[in-house]
Amino acid sequence: MFIIYVLYPIVQSMSLSFYSWDGISPDKTFIGLDNYRELMDDERFWTSLFNNARWLVLFMLAPVFGLALALFLNQTVFGIRVIKSLFFFPFVISQVVVGLVFTWFYDPSFGLLNDILGFFGIRGINVLGDENLATYGIIAAGLWPQIAYCMILYLTGLNNLDQEQLEAARMDGAQKLTMLTRIVLPQLRPATFIAVVVTVIGSLRSFDLIATMTGGGPYGSTNVLAHFMYQQSIFSYRAGYGAAIAVVLFAIMMIYIAFFLWRMLRTEK
Repeated sequence: MFIIYVLYPIVQSMSLSFYSWDGISPDKTFIGLDNYRELMDDERFWTSLFNNARWLVLFMLAPVFGLALALFLNQTVFGIRVIKSLFFFPFVISQVVVGLVFTWFYDPSFGLLNDILGFFGIRGINVLGDENLATYGIIAAGLWPQIAYCMILYLTGLNNLDQEQLEAARMDGAQKLTMLTRIVLPQLRPATFIAVVVTVIGSLRSFDLIATMTGGGPYGSTNVLAHFMYQQSIFSYRAGYGAAIAVVLFAIMMIYIAFFLWRMLRTEK
């Protein structure tokens, strides 16, 4: 099943990237590396790649905020389970729903964001209609569920801490900051590894929110590689060119995943 549904489609996509094909007709034209040469000169490709880099950098806030929330929620007080459920709720709902909610939130006519800004005397801002702000608005929407996921990973890690180490540290007079940096965080390393890997892959695979909130606009300024590939393959009838974009995205993911696997194995040794 892995060969049929994973390996074969990967090889097929790599092969298709060397052809010119509209995705419908039975005939394909072999063009070698022309699709990749065109990518290097395509400004839309570089815009999409740069946006992926912005997603990658800003998505690294998710593990940080997720850890902070987990430390805050790791308490035994009345009603804490309900509060944990509310914080986890964004990860459960569909990305399309998240996109719609944030689209309404940013709406310059009736959105809650502009009501808040108006309270402070700031004129309404069309976040998704501004080339300079739209990408950051979508990333903020993506961070909402991603932080919730990282929070759950860290809460699980906090529940599995070695209590003997914690008690020994308390007896030695360790303060809160020392306890966190010397005892807690080292034991949360596996959770951190998973949180970072999932967050990076999520940032590179970003598609749903862009398709829902802007469709790549305005003027292609919010496109990422996954959405640009979709546009070229489906709407522009350039399946070969779309496959070349997919291969580039796949290569970026593989380099990153191989690096982290190497780090993980090295740490285990």
